[in-house]
Amino acid sequence: MRWLLVTLIALLLMTQYRLWIGDGSLAEVSRLKRELEQQQHKNAALALANRQLAREVRSLKEGTDGVEAKARYDLGLIKEGETLFIFLDPEEASGSEQ
Repeated sequence: MRWLLVTLIALLLMTQYRLWIGDGSLAEVSRLKRELEQQQHKNAALALANRQLAREVRSLKEGTDGVEAKARYDLGLIKEGETLFIFLDPEEASGSEQ
C-alpha cells in the first residue's frame, strides 16, 4: 500500500510540474497571450500608418499632377526657375491688329 501511495504522489508531482513549470505551463501560456496582444496592437498601429502612407502616395501620384497641369494650362502658372515662352501664330497676330 505504501508503494502505491508513493507512486501516486510521484505521478501527481510530475503532472503538476508540467502544469506549472514545464513547456505549455499556465505561466508560459499567460506570457504568450500578453505578447500576442501586444503584437496585435503594434500590427494595428502599423496597418493604420500603412493606410495613411498609401493614401498619401496615391494623392501624390494622382492629385498633384492633375492640379499642376490644370494650373499650368488654365492659369499660365510656372514653377520657380522656369521661363515661359508664348508663341503666337502670325495669322492670329495680324488678324487681331485689324
